[in-house]
Formats: sequence, C-alpha cells, structure tokens
Amino acid sequence: MTTVLVVDDEPQLLRALRINLRARGYEVHAAADGAEALRLAAAHPPDLVILDLGLPDMDGTEVVAGLRGWTEVPILVLSGRSDSTDKVEALDAGADDYVTKPFGMDELLARLRAMLRRRGGKDEQPVVEFGSNTVDLAARKVTHDGEEVRLTPTEWHLLEVLLRNPGRLLSQKQLLLEVWGPGYETARGNLRLYMAQLRKKLEVDPARPVHLLNEPGMGYRFEP
Repeated sequence: MTTVLVVDDEPQLLRALRINLRARGYEVHAAADGAEALRLAAAHPPDLVILDLGLPDMDGTEVVAGLRGWTEVPILVLSGRSDSTDKVEALDAGADDYVTKPFGMDELLARLRAMLRRRGGKDEQPVVEFGSNTVDLAARKVTHDGEEVRLTPTEWHLLEVLLRNPGRLLSQKQLLLEVWGPGYETARGNLRLYMAQLRKKLEVDPARPVHLLNEPGMGYRFEP
C-alpha cells in the first residue's frame, strides 16, 4: 500500500484529503505542523508527501529542506500564495511539483499518480520518445522525424535534465545551477536562448510548444 504524508494546518482540507486518499487505497498519515510532519516522516517513511507552505510553526520550505536531508521522496507542495517567489523557493529547496489553492481533487490525484509513476520508472531504458523525436540518453543521440539532430553540449545538457524529470516543474535557478553551474543563477537570458534553440529543433511549432513548456516566472517543464 502506498503511504502518503499530508501536511496542512487547515482541519477541513486535511480531513478531505485523508478521506479522498483512503478511498483510493492510500495509507495516510496527517500532520498539522512542520515539526509533526518531520517526526512522522522519520517514524513512518512515506512514498509521497503533500505539503502546505503556510504552516504555523515553520515555513513549508524548511520542511522540504529537512526531508531532503535524508530522503528523495516525491514532494507535492500546496500553496495558497499568489506570489510565485514562494513556489520557486520550494522547488529550489527540493519540492517536485506544486498545486495552487483552491484546487480540484481530480487534478491533485492526477499529479500524485504522475509523481509515483516517475519514481517507479527510474530503472527503465534511457530512451525517451515525444512527438516526432527519439532521444537516446545513453548514446546521447537525438532524432527528429528519423533524421539525426545535432545539439550543442549545452543544449544536450539542458534537454537531458528536462527529460530525466518528466512532468516536473524545474525552476530557473535549478536549471541554471545544473546546466551552467554556480555563479549563473541569475543568467536567465542564457536559459531563454537555449530553450528557444531546443524548441526550434524539436517542436513542430516552436512558437506553440507542447513538450518543452514554460511557466512564466517559475521555470520549465517537459511533458512527454
């Protein structure tokens, strides 16, 4: 049975999540603050965490950082905040995805299923297909409509990071640190330029991408 740790200080939402998750066969542990969440996670290691950013004793990003000190469990952040900065900070701290309050239960459950599928698929063969593209991550080879596509080392690195995290929103800071390294955290122009080049080579309509997506002010996401 898949175990989910739900962390939220709103009793009604906590109850609704517990009921809906249990009805779908999940084992649920619930916490109303960050300290209890970290204690429960250590005592009963979850397969997935649903975490509200606004907790009474500490910020949700502190809980994310605390969990990331010892586990790679998928973390879905719930946020009622309109400022994207908070969500970016949570992603940079190690969260995998976010849902903005208010949200539909169907959307939330779909996000959970996608995160669990990604976690279970780490040992699959490193070949990714999307649209008219085939990417062999092991051979470092890309084809589009059967023709080999030449990528620069930076384009390849950026594409590889995105493809290894399907469906996951990666913040601009995460991508810049991963691809360009320390000192480039604010070089957003670099990121826009190389994403535009990848779209030109791999999207049918680069102006209307369906696989290499941007969430303004947040980051980028690869959708198969």
